[in-house]
Amino acid sequence: MIAHDPKAWFTPPYHFHRSDTLRRLFPWILLVCAYSGVIAWLEIEYWKLSENSYISNVNIMHTLLGFVLSFLLVFRTNTAYERWWEGRKLWGQLINNSRNLAMKIAAILPDDSRHRTFFRKIIPLYANALKSHLRSEDTRIELFDHLPEHIVHKLDMEKHVPNQIAAFMFRHVQDMREEQLLDGYQFLALNTELQSFTDICGACERIKNTPIPYSYSVFIKKFILIYIATLPFGFVFDLGYWVVPIVGFIFFVLASLELIAEEIEEPFGADENDLPLSRMAKSIEAHVEEII
Repeated sequence: MIAHDPKAWFTPPYHFHRSDTLRRLFPWILLVCAYSGVIAWLEIEYWKLSENSYISNVNIMHTLLGFVLSFLLVFRTNTAYERWWEGRKLWGQLINNSRNLAMKIAAILPDDSRHRTFFRKIIPLYANALKSHLRSEDTRIELFDHLPEHIVHKLDMEKHVPNQIAAFMFRHVQDMREEQLLDGYQFLALNTELQSFTDICGACERIKNTPIPYSYSVFIKKFILIYIATLPFGFVFDLGYWVVPIVGFIFFVLASLELIAEEIEEPFGADENDLPLSRMAKSIEAHVEEII
């Protein structure tokens, strides 16, 4: 995620990053401007059309369609941002639950307990495995270097790694219960924290595996293209050749809103505006190391 000062007014317009919409749309903006220029030349110089009631009707149609298109884009952007924000809340919950589990383990177990070492390594491991799972990355073997060999060998990288790690934690808590290191209340308290890990994973998978419906996304793109393609026909007599930069700018605004929505609707990716999962996973590791 791009770090920025939300109070800065004059710096952002001159800062172009990799995901900046102007950089990505620049070839298409040039194409739209060239298209608008050709239409303006044909109507003014070649066909020598004059403004009439037909053109006025086209202008009215564009005004009404622009009103409808603005509502569609607002809904599209809000829906994408809700998905991004829900992903951020889920990972914030994972950070808090990891801290709570670490604090309960630290309070229950003595300092020299082997179980403390196990949880100090496996709690951050779950966050890293979940990050790799959501980004469809291969889980790195070096993450498991500090875990017992019998656990490492049981992990199947072709299956759901976060579920396997959560199952190891559940079994470990059950072993602690059988060793009478936990009473009933302590066992239930740890069980609640562990269950929340799987709940968070499932909610993140719901966001990742349920994109915006294809037909809706394609409809907005078609709507924008048709609107831009017909825009020069109606406004060339009011704007003259100024229609070229103005239509290019309108296309930039409308297409940028769609591109921004596409980028943030999948918050667990590696784009610059996606959630900083690696940084949050490192934060969990640092906090757990400090607590236990």
